[in-house]
Amino acid sequence: MEKAWWKRGIVYEIYPRSFQDTDGDGIGDLEGIRRRLGYLEWLGVDALWIAPIYPSPMNDFGYDVADYTAIHPLFGSMADFDRLLAEAHGRGLRVLLDLVPNHTSDQNAWFREAASSRDHPKRDWYLWADPAPGSGPARERLPNNWLSEFGGPAWEWHEATGQFYYHAFDVSQPDLDWRNPEVRRAMADVMRFWLDKGVDGFRVDVLWHLVKDDQWRDNPPNPDHDPARESQYNALVPVFSTDQPEVHDVVAELRSVIDEYDDRLLIGEVYLPISKLVAYYGVERSGAHLPFNFQLVTTPWDAARVRAVVDEYDASVPADEWPNWVLGNHDQSRIASRVGPAQARVAAVLLLTLRGTPTLYYGDELGMENVPVPPELAKDPREVNDPGRGLGRDPYRSPMRWSAEANAGFTAAEPWLPVGDGVETTNVEAERDDPGSMLTLHHRLIALRRAEPALALGDYEPLPADPPLFAYLRLPAPGDAGRPFAVVLNFGGEPRPWRLAGTSGTVVLSAREPSRSQERVDGEIEIAGDEALVIALDAEPGASRPETQDLDPRSRSAGER
Repeated sequence: MEKAWWKRGIVYEIYPRSFQDTDGDGIGDLEGIRRRLGYLEWLGVDALWIAPIYPSPMNDFGYDVADYTAIHPLFGSMADFDRLLAEAHGRGLRVLLDLVPNHTSDQNAWFREAASSRDHPKRDWYLWADPAPGSGPARERLPNNWLSEFGGPAWEWHEATGQFYYHAFDVSQPDLDWRNPEVRRAMADVMRFWLDKGVDGFRVDVLWHLVKDDQWRDNPPNPDHDPARESQYNALVPVFSTDQPEVHDVVAELRSVIDEYDDRLLIGEVYLPISKLVAYYGVERSGAHLPFNFQLVTTPWDAARVRAVVDEYDASVPADEWPNWVLGNHDQSRIASRVGPAQARVAAVLLLTLRGTPTLYYGDELGMENVPVPPELAKDPREVNDPGRGLGRDPYRSPMRWSAEANAGFTAAEPWLPVGDGVETTNVEAERDDPGSMLTLHHRLIALRRAEPALALGDYEPLPADPPLFAYLRLPAPGDAGRPFAVVLNFGGEPRPWRLAGTSGTVVLSAREPSRSQERVDGEIEIAGDEALVIALDAEPGASRPETQDLDPRSRSAGER
């Protein structure tokens, strides 16, 4: 198997507004990320994915891009970015940027030109439509029924030119027309600008949105929509506004730009069922290296259901391609809030021992939970546009907790979002030397993954286990040395026995009781409630266990705090 860095590696998402402030404005910046590289090196991750840092009106906090080849002064300068990139590379860390190709800001020069006249050469860089036939004011005759993910219709009337423009997200984020070859060339040039600087790849925002139906057909109603719990967007099934067949031609072009450079990575954000998700893979070098797999985010936290999606996805990944797993990100409720702090430890073991590249969301390694944000402090347009529904993403974007100092060591000023309660115990400084902490668990898991070929690159096989248990094997890939492992997860709160005849080995990691390390397993072991065990199996039943390296995080330097 090709052992590309991203197959072995772990991606760590940084939401730059919330990572570390150094200039005293209450908002994180590039210099803050640079100063914390020592922590990330100590933690053991391989790549930083940095959410958008481009100039922007910040209506969607950087996902409304005004200039694709510059740095927003809020985050620093291009010199600050170059310094960050160089130091990250010097520490062996890769840097991935967020590419936002589906839409721009309405303040982007491209859109300003497009909106200046129906005859402007850039007019057809965006999606414009005439009012639907009929009577009544033109501004009320929407071209079709498509909805915005941020609430309301996805069409905005442009009085000056007498047409609507389409925006899948905020009204200030007009969608580009990816059927236009000039748009494709322009975005390829954007990619090359950053790749020439040395960035190691991109996470591509809303990849499955890029191409829309060219006949503007109405989306069908969603029979399963629950208006009390879901956004208005979910009232329709986006059959014609997303995931069009032609999108794969676009993805192939994005991949071809990446392939002009050595050792770069293309990740695509794709919220689709497994059967459709896997079509975005780079089969014959035509798709993304890693279409983000959100199954652990969208599946109920239940042993049988999680096992079913793990088995289905692992079997569905095309030959010679590589799986990936995600527990959370800047758009999703934090894992510790979704499943509870105890099960979040089980989830960490699952994420970091499954076959495939894991992506960690900043702060999840500490066990950070959603932070309530009062209405008057809400920033996210999803909440501002549809208040009181709890649809906003601000609670998952709270500042990183570095210490028990004021504002968790994130800023000396008023933070842009509340830090929340529990900072005294949930922070890097407090958890780093605590053998029972969530941070120590992540550190040990990452160290174990690095040390063991079976966990980094090996094969996956499910093992017999009755719910609420889920168990699987990780076996060294053909040609790789190393020992096999069994991973057993208890999704319940009560102890359960796990039996596998003929199995012997030694516990090397417990999500709950560090003291269980070195415990022998001979065909049967009890799994405590909210427990996950990683068991190094003997090469043969009864064979002596090879000596293991010291995985105590306190034996390594913690770098910068």
